[in-house]
Parts: sequence; C-alpha cells; structure tokens
Amino acid sequence: MTLRSPIKHCRECGTAVVYRVPDDGDTKLRAVCPACGTVHYENPLNVVGTVPVLGDRVLLCLRNIEPRRGKWTLPAGFMELNETSAEGAARETDEEAGAQIEMGRLFSVVNVPRVGQVHFFYLATLQSDVFAPGFETIEARLFAEDEIPWDEIAFRTVKVTLEQYFADRRSGALGSGHVHSLDVV
Repeated sequence: MTLRSPIKHCRECGTAVVYRVPDDGDTKLRAVCPACGTVHYENPLNVVGTVPVLGDRVLLCLRNIEPRRGKWTLPAGFMELNETSAEGAARETDEEAGAQIEMGRLFSVVNVPRVGQVHFFYLATLQSDVFAPGFETIEARLFAEDEIPWDEIAFRTVKVTLEQYFADRRSGALGSGHVHSLDVV
C-alpha cells in the first residue's frame, strides 16, 4: 500500500530519484539520487492529542472537516515542526475545542502502520466547561462514559484510547503512570 505520493526528485539537487536499496547496508527500498547520492527516508507522521477530562466526563469534538466530518473525536492533529509532542497536543486542544487545560502525562501511544502514523494521547484536566471550538469543530461537548456515542467515533485510535481510559478509571489504574502501547491494524 502506498501511503503518500512517492518522492520523484532529490530535495538536494532536483535530479529524478530512483528507488533501490542503498549501498550503505540498508535493507529497505529508498528514494536515492543517482547524481548526488542523497538517500531520502520516509518516516511515519506523528498525531498528538489529549484526553481532556472534567470530573467524570471527557471532552469530545464533532468534526467539521474531512476525513470523517460529522463524527466525534478527541482533540488531536498532526504535530508541527519546532514543538514537542505535549506542546502539539495542547495546541490541538486549544485549536479544536478552545479548551483551557492543565496538561497531564502521556497516556497512550497508538501505532497505525497501514497509514504510516503514530498517535500520542496525553491526559489533560479541563480548567472549565466553557469551550470555543475552532473552524475544524462543529461542537465540543462533555460526555460521561455511558453517554459516549461509540458508533459515531471518527477514528479507531480514538476509540481504543477512550476504551483504555475508561478501563483504567474503573480499575483504579489511572494513577499508575503506565503508558499504553496500542496497535490499530
């Protein structure tokens, strides 16, 4: 499965690249420049977000953009250059929900190899129940566990993170500091 458009030209000199296994002992097919020898590596994209909580309720955002417009999600998005994963998660929470939070610890790392992504979710404590969603969000709303619209969750990464959060809360494991490594295939 091709995840992104293949690299066509060298970022260093502009020559058309060829796909081959580099001569440096690498074992994967890479875009290699035949003129200057630059090897172009393609790596997963990082998605960062939060599990924002106020009391026993979790904040979800109703998406106003594709993919999955009209479905519920945790506030999250692609990490930007020059920010940490926690900074990106806080930024996305502000952009998508207009929520003021106190950032907590890393809660889950969800691997999504089929689309070349890794999702990082942090626990966050909401400072109020007043939200000012940005253009990417139709509505931001708090849900108790029994109110979560499970059939309307936008992404499997969000669903598995929410399921793990509620399981940890029920078992008393939320304070353990354990980071969950989850896979979505």
